[in-house]
Amino acid sequence: MEYPEGPNFEFALMRVLFRPEAEDELVEAIDWYEVRSRGLGADLLRCIDACVERIIRQPESYPVVHRETRMAIVRRFPYLILYRITDEGISVIAVFHAKRDPKIWQVR
Repeated sequence: MEYPEGPNFEFALMRVLFRPEAEDELVEAIDWYEVRSRGLGADLLRCIDACVERIIRQPESYPVVHRETRMAIVRRFPYLILYRITDEGISVIAVFHAKRDPKIWQVR
């Protein structure tokens, strides 16, 4: 049986770069959860990874919250991923607890 040729899709993976401050925040959060319950830090990392994957698939679907910075909400944990779309890809500027003062990341 022959099948008609379908559309050709080209997927370009976007490069994701975590700024040092964002990487430090992520490590600190993972450590905090891991101390409270073994394996919970790994769960947070999986949720962060899933959120980043959603951002990669549809980077412009998340709201702009400050200048050109967009925000994605991490499922299951009270964290936000704040990022900018650049010519080089996605620049994660903060992995931020939702209760913290947003002025901390707004100056980045």
